[in-house]
Amino acid sequence: MTTDIRLETELRYVKGVGPAFALRLEKLGLKTVRDLLWHFPSRYEDFSKIANIVDLVPGEAATIQGVIQEIKILRSFRKKMFIIQATVVDATGSVRATWFNQKFLVAMLKKGMVINLAGKVSLGKAGIGFSHPSYEIVGFSEDDEQFMEDAAEYREEIEACKHTGRLVPIYPETKGVTSKGLRFLIKPLLDGLEYIPETLPEEMLKRADVTELNDALRLIHYPEIMKDVLRARRRFAFEDIFYLQLVNILERSRLAKENAYACVAEGSRFAELLAQLPFELTDAQQEVMREVSGDLARPHPMNRLLQGDVGSGKTIVAVLAAIIAADAGRQASFMAPTEILATQHYHTFKKIFGNFEKGVVLLTASGAKVFFGEGLESEMKKADAVKKLATGEIKIAIGTHALIQKGVVFSDLALVVIDEQHRFGVKQRQALAGHTKALSLSKGKRDGGLLPHFLSMSATPIPRTLSLTLFGDLDVSIIGELPKGRKDIITKIVPPASRTDAYAFIRGQVKKGRQVFVICPRIEKTEEDETKGSPPTGGWFAVDTKTVKEEYDKLSKKIFPDMRVAMLHGKLKSEEKAEVMKKMKKGEIDVLVATSVIEVGVDIPNATIMMIEGADRFGLAQLYQFKGRVGRGEHQSFCLLFTDSSAQPTKDRLEALVHAKNGFELAEKDLALRGPGEFMGQSQTGLPDLAMRSLQDLKLVKSAREAAESVLEKDPDLAEHPQLKDVVARFHDRVHLE
Repeated sequence: MTTDIRLETELRYVKGVGPAFALRLEKLGLKTVRDLLWHFPSRYEDFSKIANIVDLVPGEAATIQGVIQEIKILRSFRKKMFIIQATVVDATGSVRATWFNQKFLVAMLKKGMVINLAGKVSLGKAGIGFSHPSYEIVGFSEDDEQFMEDAAEYREEIEACKHTGRLVPIYPETKGVTSKGLRFLIKPLLDGLEYIPETLPEEMLKRADVTELNDALRLIHYPEIMKDVLRARRRFAFEDIFYLQLVNILERSRLAKENAYACVAEGSRFAELLAQLPFELTDAQQEVMREVSGDLARPHPMNRLLQGDVGSGKTIVAVLAAIIAADAGRQASFMAPTEILATQHYHTFKKIFGNFEKGVVLLTASGAKVFFGEGLESEMKKADAVKKLATGEIKIAIGTHALIQKGVVFSDLALVVIDEQHRFGVKQRQALAGHTKALSLSKGKRDGGLLPHFLSMSATPIPRTLSLTLFGDLDVSIIGELPKGRKDIITKIVPPASRTDAYAFIRGQVKKGRQVFVICPRIEKTEEDETKGSPPTGGWFAVDTKTVKEEYDKLSKKIFPDMRVAMLHGKLKSEEKAEVMKKMKKGEIDVLVATSVIEVGVDIPNATIMMIEGADRFGLAQLYQFKGRVGRGEHQSFCLLFTDSSAQPTKDRLEALVHAKNGFELAEKDLALRGPGEFMGQSQTGLPDLAMRSLQDLKLVKSAREAAESVLEKDPDLAEHPQLKDVVARFHDRVHLE
């Protein structure tokens, strides 16, 4: 083990870690000392406010201190789990603490120990108690002389507990890595680590009232009071948002200097294209079309995010943009997340622009189809289609990930369109932008210095404050209205008692000739689900969750045996999925039971009912996507939210979906209910939790933006801030705004 500890030191060389524990830490993404020190607590237990056991109230959170009178382990054979029970007493009474599947506690917690317990108080047959409480060993009962003699091995743990002061940090954990273990590692590291150079300019620290780095690290891991925590969190949130703003501003500046094909839309040709549409563009579509065509006409790459409600008409804007690129003699690519959606875009293109003769290819894992105008469509070997893309014979490519497979090269790609852009990683998007002749993927641009224009689309509305912060390098366009004639979708929450009535309503709709979608959270149960697991790890959630296969069996055999019921999910082969959707479009299926595979792009005008099982298992944005799969025809449509949960937060979330007038209003509500971290998802942005949670702090965001602008105004290339430049480069690689 090394005594010379630096931020870059691998944890396996740190005292108290070792190879085995290092592997467990890696599951949390912790490989170096830096990783560990920046693994911040998710919450804190306040052990300074001790309640008497006699005063505990069921349903309320509390902390008590007492002596372990008894601890034992039980085995529940029905649920295949171990139950650890401890009886803890103080001067006013006794309470039972229960943990599931944590056998190690029997060796760690001993009779006679004085411990703190913190958690929500429950009331059961045995009286009041704690289920899975947090605990800390704080001493030993002097009444037990034998225990006092054998207690030396616990002294170090008690000393570590004292290090936490009045607040005990609780960290994100994994199997074999507890908050207690993390605290043991972090405290000596902070004490022995060399001074960490500050990354933020000194004048900025003063102006933004931000705590110095070394002080902030100590305060966030070992605070005395919550005010310390808030100061530390503010520093790290400010820092990450500041880096993000620097990345965004630098990226905008970089793109402004790059070159792209200027694809100008001739007025008469554009009027001709609009005349071919079977509908009139809405005012919002026309405004966005002006923005997009204006960007395409410039010799610098467009970098635009197009947001709009489900069914608002984003696709037609993208198709028109692709034709503008093709008319200019260049190529356009259109990538969708699923084969179903890519195929639908291809058929929509053929249907509306049947006289387009410059070549459109559908390229998916299943194969390729090429269209060169009315009556000129044929199946084609993928290798042959790829060759025609490379020579420029085909001007527009529509497809899935197949567009970025090895060997797919474009001749002169001028426009990249990503549908449902949040479903693709940055590397995938960059790969598509890079699949053009003479392009060096490492340098990110062609020999001629040209980059393609980039248009990403999303039907998951992002609140404006978040889009300006997270997507500050993008221009944002919004289609805020639906096509004329669209009827509002009637949305209802269906409790268990109303399930029979809902089935009767569905039967009535099918008798009128309508079709139904039924959505389930999962395809099927796993063997692990059947054992139920332990409550804290979500085993009971899995058992209660509706599955496609079970629901299909129930509906086809018991509820609607006289109807044509089918199922659709991600495990089906591509040709099987295509066949199911073909039958659904033809009206040969009455009820389609599916997973979220139909979340985006499925367009069945005759489908009027969206029935969602376990609606509380989905996020609001996803529920809104499901809802948008109906209401596309002339008939009144309905969205039925089935839930067995009576929890108030669940009710609040689902009520928000019932009453929201549009996706942007719902997004604002969802943001308020869940906060930015859960709304966007850390895995979707790469932005650390603290920064995500702080994005609603407009004052902090504004301060970070102004600081970034101030630094770059004086030092555009960060030449005078080499350390900051290195940090920003690392941050750019880590954060992937999808």
